[in-house]
Amino acid sequence: MSAYTLDDLARLVASRAGSAPDHSYTAKLLAGGPALAAKKLGEEAIEAVIAAVQGDRTALTNEAADVLYHLVVLLRAAGVELSAVMAELERRTAQGGLAEKASRPRA
Repeated sequence: MSAYTLDDLARLVASRAGSAPDHSYTAKLLAGGPALAAKKLGEEAIEAVIAAVQGDRTALTNEAADVLYHLVVLLRAAGVELSAVMAELERRTAQGGLAEKASRPRA
């Protein structure tokens, strides 16, 4: 099992944020702002869904990695700290999933 974490990924994205966009894919995505990062996340999410529906575990593993990477890039582009997302997950998992979902305000 890998010891690589989402925090490690967030640190890597942060370290590449200041690179030249023509030398770093991460920097190129960040230079495009949240809209470009969101577009790429959406594309990768669709590819992950397709892989899951097709039962292709290898492709799903690869696409899931892409989804996580692009999500971390989007969070960085939007100025949202990964720690804030993790805190929200921790808050939500403090109670059962159905109870937590029922407690959310309706939009």
